[in-house]
Amino acid sequence: MTVKAKKHLGQHFLNDESVAQKIADTLSLQGYQNVLEIGPGMGVLTKYLVKKNITTYVIEIDPESVTYLKANYLNLAPRILEQDFLKYDLNTVFKNQPFAIIGNFPYNISSQIVFKALKMRNQIPEFSGMFQKEVAQRICSKEGSKIYGILSVLTQAFYEAEYLFTVPPNVFSPPPKVDSGVLRLTRKEDFSLPCDETLFFKVVKTGFQQRRKTLRNSLKTFNLSDNLKANSIFGKRPEQLSVQEFIKLTQLIAEDS
Repeated sequence: MTVKAKKHLGQHFLNDESVAQKIADTLSLQGYQNVLEIGPGMGVLTKYLVKKNITTYVIEIDPESVTYLKANYLNLAPRILEQDFLKYDLNTVFKNQPFAIIGNFPYNISSQIVFKALKMRNQIPEFSGMFQKEVAQRICSKEGSKIYGILSVLTQAFYEAEYLFTVPPNVFSPPPKVDSGVLRLTRKEDFSLPCDETLFFKVVKTGFQQRRKTLRNSLKTFNLSDNLKANSIFGKRPEQLSVQEFIKLTQLIAEDS
């Protein structure tokens, strides 16, 4: 049997073995015993993960794919989670233990997958996989770039982000309309923030909501003092600030309140 790709789930099945192996090999296997693959479909990537010296779990929302995997990956069957990754409490399985994330991520939820991983960063030392190329580039982009944004800053605050390689549409069934990009996120040795974390997230998100404006204008809702707004950092636009500068900005705002 084969599984029919479902549009509403954003499924595009990878059918190039060499690309699947390359993605599986992006994991360093350092600092964790478990790996979770998101959206395995018919297991083209899973096949290479189960050969590695780690314990592979897969999470799949599509019942047809789950049936296929259970029939073709008998040893994996107890670790196939028929769940929605975005809604499922992963500690039901991992019990606060570290684990890596990997996958050929459905384009329509790929940013949400990253945001959920960031919330669980204490447990996720490594994260790699395939996104729409533009999203992978955005996550890895640096300040000064037009595509640098919320996802770039929040991810790079905690992880080193590397864009690894591009994958053309013709290795998928059905082929997507755009190129895909594979990236790797490696958690920083010290991934604690030297500022209020909740405030940091709020400053970054609010700043980029009006990315063409200077921070003096886009952060008006914070009711900043005139004294603080005179600081030259507020004359910049959000995409001009590095992660470190966003941390500094958060510290300044915290001191001002």
